[in-house]
Amino acid sequence: MRGDNESTLADLHEESPTGSLWGRRAALALIALMVVAALVGLLGVHTSTASAERSGWKLRVDYPKVARAGLDVRWRVHVQHPGGFGKTLTLAVSSNWWEIFETQGFFPEPDGVQRDGSTTYLDFDDPPGDTFVLDYDAYIQP
Repeated sequence: MRGDNESTLADLHEESPTGSLWGRRAALALIALMVVAALVGLLGVHTSTASAERSGWKLRVDYPKVARAGLDVRWRVHVQHPGGFGKTLTLAVSSNWWEIFETQGFFPEPDGVQRDGSTTYLDFDDPPGDTFVLDYDAYIQP
């Protein structure tokens, strides 16, 4: 039996917690960096734009350059041509582009869709006006 003055902790040796202390500090610093990156907009979806112009036709495509699974992304095509588009406007897109998306569809819906080995063709019959805009409602597959 121990006396009143003896501690039950007397047999324990104090060890320096230096390694675990620095490990916790490093983990907290990493979490802080991730929070700061998110606050300044470095994480999440980033959209980019590609455009071309030829013989009076103007094309601009807004597409997801950086995205994460499960997030909504913007894919939008703007086509301009003075005097309209004629009977049919056909947009050709690389077929493997669609593999990363889960989709709710196009707006407006294409009047026809054809595919060959590498390209998807979206046909729009008699689009009105000089400007055509196609939106693709999608998110990145998990």
